[in-house]
Amino acid sequence: MNTNKNSYTFIYASVMVIIVAFLLASSLKPMQQKNVELDKKKQVLAALNIFPENNAAAESDYIKYVKADQLLNADGTVKSETGGFAVESSKIGEELPLYVCEVEGETKYIIPLFGAGLWNVIWGYIALDDDKETIYGVYFSHAGETPGLGAEITNHEKFQKPFIGKKAVDAEGNVTISVVKFGKVADASCEVDGISGGTITSVGVDNMLKDCLKHYNAFLTQSACAEGECAVACDSVQCVPATEIQVVNE
Repeated sequence: MNTNKNSYTFIYASVMVIIVAFLLASSLKPMQQKNVELDKKKQVLAALNIFPENNAAAESDYIKYVKADQLLNADGTVKSETGGFAVESSKIGEELPLYVCEVEGETKYIIPLFGAGLWNVIWGYIALDDDKETIYGVYFSHAGETPGLGAEITNHEKFQKPFIGKKAVDAEGNVTISVVKFGKVADASCEVDGISGGTITSVGVDNMLKDCLKHYNAFLTQSACAEGECAVACDSVQCVPATEIQVVNE
């Protein structure tokens, strides 16, 4: 090949750009993956109403509060003490990840959520108290909802905080938490105002909560009991000895 031709210069430059781009992408991939994982940890912590000041604090807080990222079987039993974190949001239902957390000496359970908004996907996390019924906190996010309207599901004070203390499910595991049309709350124990002007996104959140929580019905209707207290068979509820809950992060 004649190296004095313009075509040679063009081909050489193109090859070099491709090689450099490949090497750059390869070197950045681990960093990008770490950032994705860190963002996910922050979202899980947000469901616990914990908002770290920086990345280092997020890493340490996650280890401090999240004791296990379990995978559950359909019957609510634990399939694996780890692996839940790796499950993509879109796979909720096919897989049943569960975060077992401890905040100020109290157990909290976090269930990931995934659904559809007006324009694109929405997702989030819901944290339940040890009774598996009462909401301790929530986190919601979206991929393309309308700013100032549907996108307000990310507003902690305005939309997410009102979920705290509401009943997510009843004793039979039936989902009771509902997002209703703004100003139409009839039962303050389990209903939350939707976003004014963001009705479709609000309905999307409501559907997401109901669709995802129903997959965990078997787990939510189990009762954790202290060591030695499960010797007597339960009539309608499967008991899980507290000693079987393993702590992963210490």
